[in-house]
Amino acid sequence: MGKSWEEALEGEFSKDYFRKLEAFVSAEYSKGAVYPTEERIFSAFRTVPPEKVKIVILGQDPYHEEGQANGNAFAVNKGVRKPASLRNIFKEIGNEYGKEPIDETLISWADQGVLLLNTVLTVRKGEAGSHSKKGWEIFTDRVIGEISDKREGVVFMLWGANAWKKEALIDGKKHLILKSAHPSPLSAYRGFFGNGHFKKANEYLKEKGIETVNWC
Repeated sequence: MGKSWEEALEGEFSKDYFRKLEAFVSAEYSKGAVYPTEERIFSAFRTVPPEKVKIVILGQDPYHEEGQANGNAFAVNKGVRKPASLRNIFKEIGNEYGKEPIDETLISWADQGVLLLNTVLTVRKGEAGSHSKKGWEIFTDRVIGEISDKREGVVFMLWGANAWKKEALIDGKKHLILKSAHPSPLSAYRGFFGNGHFKKANEYLKEKGIETVNWC
């Protein structure tokens, strides 16, 4: 995860729930295809240490088809066809800025301090939600709480009912919480399109004297 995160989450890895989670995930990798690859489970953390987080975008669990998941929520590996949710995210950015991004890996966002955090960090091939309620949610709740408690002026983008549940973990007096429908095709037209989140986030960062994100 990187030294900064390991220090921030010290003690979490020795807890009973995490040891059970570790054993479960290890067994899953030994039995069949699990995504992302093991070395990429914590990619989002290695790219964005806690002191560099400007924006947190919450996803649910990784994409579950071969070659897609890269450890960053909503992102896919280079050259992989963009899933519908990512296409809709890019479309909204295009609506706000007049230009859509071209980097489907979203590494350029992470390099600028955007933590792309799934609430569940692994998934069995072809089985969405297959690693939910195994302990990952406890761990990522701890991550969200750590950012909320130790940092100020972070933007949290919560898209869809699953992400909205995490609002209780965030201090709304210290941070900006942006909520809307999820960018999936089932809900994008019910409030994701037109939410203006990407411009709102940059306006907030600018007010705080923090360098804005080049979404495009």
